[in-house]
Amino acid sequence: MKNQEKIFVIGHKNPDTDSICSAIAYCDIKNRTTQESRYIPKRAGQINEETEYVLNRFGVHPPGYLSNIGTQVKDMDIRLSPEANKSMSLKNAWDLMQENSIVSLPIREKDGTLEGLITIGDIAKTYMDTTDSYLLSRARTQYQRIAETIGGKVIEGNAHGYFIQGKIMVATANPDKMKEYVEENDMVIMGNREEDHLQAIEQNVSCIIVGMGIEVTEKVLKLAHEKDIVIISSPYDTFTISRLINQSIPVKYIMKTDTLVTFNTEDFTDDIQEVMIKHRHRAFPVINKKGKCIGTISRRNFLDMHRKKVVLVDHNEKDQAVDNIDKADIMEIIDHHKLGTLQTMQPISFRNQPVGCTGTIMYQMYGEQKLEIPPKIAGLLCAAIISDTLMFRSPTCTLQDKMAAGALALIADISIEEFAREMFKAGSNLKDKSPEEIFYQDYKKFIAEGDICFGVGQISSMDADELREIKERLIPFMVSECGRHGVSRVYFMLTNIMEQSTELLFYGEGSEEMAVNAFKMQPENGTIYLKGVVSRKKQLIPPLMEAAQMSGSDYV
Repeated sequence: MKNQEKIFVIGHKNPDTDSICSAIAYCDIKNRTTQESRYIPKRAGQINEETEYVLNRFGVHPPGYLSNIGTQVKDMDIRLSPEANKSMSLKNAWDLMQENSIVSLPIREKDGTLEGLITIGDIAKTYMDTTDSYLLSRARTQYQRIAETIGGKVIEGNAHGYFIQGKIMVATANPDKMKEYVEENDMVIMGNREEDHLQAIEQNVSCIIVGMGIEVTEKVLKLAHEKDIVIISSPYDTFTISRLINQSIPVKYIMKTDTLVTFNTEDFTDDIQEVMIKHRHRAFPVINKKGKCIGTISRRNFLDMHRKKVVLVDHNEKDQAVDNIDKADIMEIIDHHKLGTLQTMQPISFRNQPVGCTGTIMYQMYGEQKLEIPPKIAGLLCAAIISDTLMFRSPTCTLQDKMAAGALALIADISIEEFAREMFKAGSNLKDKSPEEIFYQDYKKFIAEGDICFGVGQISSMDADELREIKERLIPFMVSECGRHGVSRVYFMLTNIMEQSTELLFYGEGSEEMAVNAFKMQPENGTIYLKGVVSRKKQLIPPLMEAAQMSGSDYV
């Protein structure tokens, strides 16, 4: 349906398998149960190897990348512009602008690309220039355009020819007097006297305009034909003709072509505001992704912007959300984490359940809607549960997670243990990745008591040797990374899935003391070994938050 409203479904930055797969599943649910809107899965960061393996395994395309959910030019009410080309007359341009109630008219090539711009002010300025009698010839005005502008028609000569030399004169004097001021190639506006017409022809003018609808004699027509002189007949009097005739010049003569200020449909409104203020034009042309000019916008369009609509899955933290989330309308949140920092302008549907994975909630929603789960989607959701619960080893795992994973595995026709082994192997293959890529693969930022901002990354692997290698590469990187993005303390979890343990790396002033207070353990060789700790959400973050809330005199 063409008029369907777009709603983006997106997880957190540095997306994991749950974030990606739950977004895809929720779009499937909503698109099968509603007609008013179209739900589109998106991602707020790069897909990691584990998730890539899962998507490829079940033949599902990854969601498109969305780095910023702020309003763009395409979210404004772009004023569509009528068709206008550079050869049309000023009068035609004026009529178009009046008909469409616009003050700026983009002039386009046949293929839709922008060629120039004309404004009401440009036309008015031309009207005020009443002393330039050579305006039409300098503008190379077509005779046909002249005839149309003065409501007449070409009755002799080449209507498609151009007036390229001479001035415009109103010839009202007797023939002898005309010899003094009418020159060769001039255009003369005349009355009904044949002798005046003949005199003009004798002086080899370019064009004769006869007003009041007066018929020209056959003799005059014959002589004009012999000398290639154009004759135009108009129903208006000489005063009206002389007042209207400058409106016949082509738009290309006065349109602006240099240093045009244009915006693209993909431009963010935050970026264009200063440009608008600086130039203060009445309207600005808008160019679409194909390079075609589609219309104009003005400053007042900021008053009626259409904010993007978004559903958040697998988080409810502002710091973890796609950029400019405060510029979007959050419609729903579906999550399994603690309450975060996001705020909304109006009440929304907020589903938050104490389970190990958002994928489990999606499984429940399929049942609530009495929808059959496609095998591909079942595979994705099962993978999300296995990933988030570390194949049911995480303390975040619930009976609901295990039951959902079992049911989904049957639909997807997979063995959980075999699939989990393949998936974790693909996800822990980090040999070709840089320390930065490894660090930010599964990284989240948190703010604790006293505005302590810290970041926690995590890698889970079944291979202890691989974890040792990663450790050696990460420690120098953490040193250089600390202090960036407002983060004063950085932690990294090297999680061994088989041993159900984590080696915690840390760096930054106060990071060691906060970890020691959180886990009541002293570091060995610069790290803290946490037996039985595999969950960042449930086993690491709460103790760190509690430690941060303690009296700061000991370690802050």
